[in-house]
Amino acid sequence: MIRLDHVSWRRGRKDHAPVLSHLSFNVPQGGFRWLLGPSGAGKSSLLRLLHVETLPSAGRMEILGQAVGEQTKRAALVRLRQRIGMVHQDYRLMPDLSLADNVALPLRLQKRGEDEIQTEVEAILKWVGLGARMGVSAAHLSGGEQQRTAIARAIIHRPGLILADEPTNALEESQAHRLLDMFAQLSAMGTTVIVATHNETLIRRLARPALVLEAGKLVADEGHPPA
Repeated sequence: MIRLDHVSWRRGRKDHAPVLSHLSFNVPQGGFRWLLGPSGAGKSSLLRLLHVETLPSAGRMEILGQAVGEQTKRAALVRLRQRIGMVHQDYRLMPDLSLADNVALPLRLQKRGEDEIQTEVEAILKWVGLGARMGVSAAHLSGGEQQRTAIARAIIHRPGLILADEPTNALEESQAHRLLDMFAQLSAMGTTVIVATHNETLIRRLARPALVLEAGKLVADEGHPPA
């Protein structure tokens, strides 16, 4: 499902030091991995790379069975990104759109029928506790509401891969546990899940292998421990 072979990524010119250096790991379909490491270790950069917002500067990378590199056509990258659910730290909601329209965006990109979209949006917003806020613009949501909206948008189209960057920061403990249980259920159903977090309580609550970064390098891959 995900395969990196000596992948590096750097900003700007080729003489700049890489932000991510010689990463090699595999995550199978339905795998769940914590992404751990101190601030500045490269966790967010790796998630952007896996979301094909950026492309490898060196090495080989496959996402959802598709090779991704500098020669990959833009249209193919767009189609691939539509198969990935991403929860960013800054949410990336459209402030002038309603909560419901923000969540519906992935389905509209897939050209689903409006009746189906309305049904799916109503169901998932009720699940995250925002059913009564559907018509409110994203600009008027609290931080926790924005985070729950971003999570709903990331999972509504049942992506093959879910990437989450500190997805529980603005959530109450009970909501965080509910989200974690949902990620575990999706993984059991075949969705690959990678969650970056510093939340030790969540990590203890769900024992899953971790990818551990330090200064842009992979220092541990608990899914494939050394022999």
